[in-house]
Amino acid sequence: MPTLRLGIPAGSLQEAAGELFRRAGYNIQFSSRSYYPAIDDPEIECMLIRAQEMARYVQDGVLDAGLTGHDWIMETGADVREVAELMFSKVSRRPVRWVLCVPESSPIKTVKDLQDKRIATEAVGLTTRFLAQHGVTAKVEFSWGATEVKPPKLADAIVEVTETGSSLRANHLRIVAEVLQSTTRFIANHAAYADAWKKQKIDDIVLMLRGALAAESKVGLMMNVPRDCLKKVLAVLPALQKPTISSLSDENWVDVMAILDESVVRTIIPRLKTAGATGIVEFPLNKVIE
Repeated sequence: MPTLRLGIPAGSLQEAAGELFRRAGYNIQFSSRSYYPAIDDPEIECMLIRAQEMARYVQDGVLDAGLTGHDWIMETGADVREVAELMFSKVSRRPVRWVLCVPESSPIKTVKDLQDKRIATEAVGLTTRFLAQHGVTAKVEFSWGATEVKPPKLADAIVEVTETGSSLRANHLRIVAEVLQSTTRFIANHAAYADAWKKQKIDDIVLMLRGALAAESKVGLMMNVPRDCLKKVLAVLPALQKPTISSLSDENWVDVMAILDESVVRTIIPRLKTAGATGIVEFPLNKVIE
C-alpha cells in the first residue's frame, strides 16, 4: 500500500495541529512515549518533527509533506513547495510576528541604532538578512531559549516571535521594528508532489484542513418561513449568501437554510423573527468546502 510520510509540528503547534486534523476528519492520537502519532488513515504515516526542522526534512525527502511556519521556511532557505497557507497557530488565528525588541529604557530607537550591537535570537538567518537590508552590521547570536530576559545584560536587543505581545510587555520590552509576519504552511517535497498518488493525497488532506478552518467562524441557520414573508426574510440575510429554499408539505411555507458568520447571527436572528421566520435553529459546522 502506498504511504504518505507526513510531518506534524512538535511542541507549541502540536495540539493545535492535532485538533485541526481531527476537525478535518483525521483522528490523530499523540503519545508521550512516541514520535509517531497514530492516525486512522492507513495511507498516512505521521512523525512529530519540530517546526524549525520540518522544511529541511521535507526538502531532503525524509518526509513527503508537513506543516511548518513560513518563518522557518525562510530561516532555513529550504526548497519546498508551499501547497497551502493555513491560518492557525497555538493561540490565535492571526499571523505570528517576528519583532525586533529592546528594553523600554534603551536609547535604541531605530534599526540603524543597532550598528555593532549584540542581538539574541532563534532566527539568526532572518535577523541577519533583515539587518543587511537596512545596511546594519551587528553581532547576531543564536539564543537557546528565554530570549526575552537577555537584554540588557546579555544582549542589546532581541528578535523574537510573538502572537499577543503579552510576554514582551511582561519583560518590559519595546518593539523597534517588525521583521516578518508568518503563518502556518502545508509544504511538500517537489518529487513527492510530482507523484500522482501522493499529490492527490496531499491535495485531499489540504482540502479537508481548509474546510475545517473555514467552518470555524461560521454556523448554519435553518428556519420555516411563510411564502408571503420570504422576500422580507431574504432581505435580512447578508447579500453574499445564497440560502437554500425548500418546499414543505404545507405549500404556504418554505424551509430556508443559510451559512453565516457566527459574529452576525446574534443580530440577524431577532430580525429574522420580526420578518416572519419561525422555528429558527442554529447549528455548528464541521467543514465548509468552497
